[in-house]
Amino acid sequence: MHRRRRTALVLSAAIAAAAPLLTACSGGAHPGAAAVVGGERITVAQLENRVNEVRRAQRAAVPDQAQYQQVLSATSSLTRDTLYNMVLDRVLHRAAQDAGVNVSRRDVEQMRARLERQAGGAKALQAAWLQKYGIAPRQLDDNLRFQVEANKLAQVLGTDTSQPAFWKALSRASEELHVDLNPRYGAWDVQKSSRVDAKTPWVREVTSAGSQVSA
Repeated sequence: MHRRRRTALVLSAAIAAAAPLLTACSGGAHPGAAAVVGGERITVAQLENRVNEVRRAQRAAVPDQAQYQQVLSATSSLTRDTLYNMVLDRVLHRAAQDAGVNVSRRDVEQMRARLERQAGGAKALQAAWLQKYGIAPRQLDDNLRFQVEANKLAQVLGTDTSQPAFWKALSRASEELHVDLNPRYGAWDVQKSSRVDAKTPWVREVTSAGSQVSA
């Protein structure tokens, strides 16, 4: 997994070292599901749509075919990383709810305004997030909401997002939600609230014919 994806979600966060406790679901148990979080499915179609949105944004930003192929190569794990983002978003939200943390639209707008000033404008911020973290422009506000929620949770816990206390809260939320990944995308490490590659070499990631998804 590209660690820069984690950086995009929780800036400057470091995973607390812990022994893994893995869970995984079979495609037969949850047909059509890329993951099940708190009994709710993240479907393969939802995952593919999110990935395709990023790919379209990357293609628009890099019209040169040779350069675009380099982008594809550099982001070859996009599907798995995107699923990780989608799952971790729900895990963090549960942890924030447990701690009584709320995020307002104004909170997100303030963070976006600050980042736009630092980046040199709205377009520059969108381009930076796409290039560095694989976040499509339409997904930017959702990602910033995640940032705000993570920071607020850390403050309530009296820590920051790089410390074990923060990740312990996410670990508890992972346990509460019974996170299951379809094995084709790996498995979920409850202790670290992180996706890991499945230790089953016979599991192959297969995408539907004609799909734009590249993972």
